[in-house]
Amino acid sequence: MTTTLTLAAESAADIARVARPPLQLRGLSLAYPGQAPVLDGLDWTLEAGQVVGLLGRNGAGKTTLLEALLGLRETQAGQALLFGQPVGGMDDAVRARTGYVPQQSDLFEDFTVEQLLRYFRSFYPRWNEAKVEALLSRWELPRGRQIGRLSQGQQQRLSIVRALAHEPDLLVLDEPVASLDPAGRRDFLRELVEQVLDRGTTVLFSTHILSDLERVAFNIAFLHGGRIALQAAQDELADELRLLIGPASLVRAAVAAHGGQVLRERSLDPEGGEAGLRVLARLAREPAQSAQLRVDALGLEDLFLELTQ
Repeated sequence: MTTTLTLAAESAADIARVARPPLQLRGLSLAYPGQAPVLDGLDWTLEAGQVVGLLGRNGAGKTTLLEALLGLRETQAGQALLFGQPVGGMDDAVRARTGYVPQQSDLFEDFTVEQLLRYFRSFYPRWNEAKVEALLSRWELPRGRQIGRLSQGQQQRLSIVRALAHEPDLLVLDEPVASLDPAGRRDFLRELVEQVLDRGTTVLFSTHILSDLERVAFNIAFLHGGRIALQAAQDELADELRLLIGPASLVRAAVAAHGGQVLRERSLDPEGGEAGLRVLARLAREPAQSAQLRVDALGLEDLFLELTQ
């Protein structure tokens, strides 16, 4: 009886661990003396199976955020949890469920490709050798060559192989295709989509190549002012976000009448009459254009500029 109860308790604990969100950030803050905060009380949760593309201007703190949520950079306040565990006290089981590709290669340059993969294989019980073999062959990575003699693109491919090999439940990628040619980027993105569809992997990746985001990211998150300014599914962004430009009273009335949420607002100099407004809003219904009210749908690039200027 006691054994049965113990097993039931362990099973319930396992289910609870699996059910916890892969990533939770609570009040994450980091600032340098004399500078605006890089992270400013940032709260954020990623649910299992989400694929989120992280956008932000150069210097917005994307790499800092990714490093902080993995425990690779110390913050001044707040907490980062991976699968319910604080990143500062992760056990081996949680580490084995997480994969990371940094912006700059952190591979051991004196190792050969084979030696590096053998080294990391020893840490991961779910290491998928068949996947490794397939990727090495497809990307023409020579097992016997020293990593320091590989091209930058080959090193980035190898970092991706290492991150995918143990089939992580959370995959964090910082500009993962920056050094790849278009064919290499397309091949990686195809592999990423298959990983997500086959295993339900949660993926968070930053990139400045918007077309790559449009291919694979189901959700887009915008980092601005040390916080996530907006996160939404791509189809929601296209259907619900509009830029309204016109006299202030007319713009405000249109937003209120159409179930709107103002995301960004900027005043415009009056042209001999009422002051104007430029408002980015999330709307339940789309207002009609008029001679005085301009209503524009936004592509991803235009939306990025509106949110991060």
